Amino acid sequence: MPIARRTLLAGLLVASPSAAPPAAAQPTAAQSAATQPAADPVRQRRVPVRIRAPAGDRPAAATPAPIVIVSHGLGGSRDGLGYLGLALAEAGFLVIHVQHIGTDAAVWRGQAEPGLAMAAALLDIRHAFDRLRDIAFVLDRVQQAPASFAARIDLSRIAVAGHSYGAWTVTHMLGERLPGAGFLEAGLGVDLPDRRLRAGVALSPVPPLGMRPADAYDRVAAPILHVTGTQDRGVIEAATPEDRLIPFRNIAAPGVLAVLAGATHAAFAGEPSAGARWDDPTYQPRIARLSVLFLRATLLHDQVAAALVQRGAMLAPGDRIEHRGTLT
Repeated sequence: MPIARRTLLAGLLVASPSAAPPAAAQPTAAQSAATQPAADPVRQRRVPVRIRAPAGDRPAAATPAPIVIVSHGLGGSRDGLGYLGLALAEAGFLVIHVQHIGTDAAVWRGQAEPGLAMAAALLDIRHAFDRLRDIAFVLDRVQQAPASFAARIDLSRIAVAGHSYGAWTVTHMLGERLPGAGFLEAGLGVDLPDRRLRAGVALSPVPPLGMRPADAYDRVAAPILHVTGTQDRGVIEAATPEDRLIPFRNIAAPGVLAVLAGATHAAFAGEPSAGARWDDPTYQPRIARLSVLFLRATLLHDQVAAALVQRGAMLAPGDRIEHRGTLT
């Protein structure tokens, strides 16, 4: 009964009985539901999410689902990175797309100077803190899932994925230090790294600001998949394709770096409402397949998946892949 299952999904993060009806059924092998924004009572803040899960008739749905929390880039939404969420759900993962108020699509929509509005949002440190707190809040709510749902999720296998500002969110949730010798973190109210997260996927990784890379990444222990492109230049920030390599080069933990030939910054976003170049299907299948295999390797200890990742079996001519350490 797809509708009943979707109603259950919509209630995973929403305690209120007045939750909005689930969205229309998707013509895929995964179920999707956009929920009424959950409310963080501590911050008086809404946290909209979209949840994707394996359809009940899929073999993968018979076992507890590992969880992937997805964070969009600057100016994105919970509908972004849909190609990634769909592929993960079809592979047996429960996917929670988080929308970060203050750095979402509302920042640029209807603005006479959208670029200036985006830059202002990026420079506001409060929004950066809110992103980290949003992820921690969703983790808290997942741990409090209703008993009817708890048996269908695996709280010991949780990963976080994101693009651009979302990739910044990924590496910080996994332990990248904020500048200020711990002063900023002391007031954040979130313990980093968040030990509930076992792996990460960083699309268009962001180099550290105001800190030497060796210091910024010295406590990151979870494996991370870093994916970038040879044309992956910053749109608002000034990051170069070479800058995108800095996190992988300076994190000692096991990890993988994939560089896709010709891929621009927009190629990873999967944000159809932002225009065609922000939802370019050219690279999406490669990114999705690589991410699924990486998370199968790191969360499920799938040695076949690990071997496929390490040799770049899902990539195209001209792409390159590097790896460090053991994924399983």
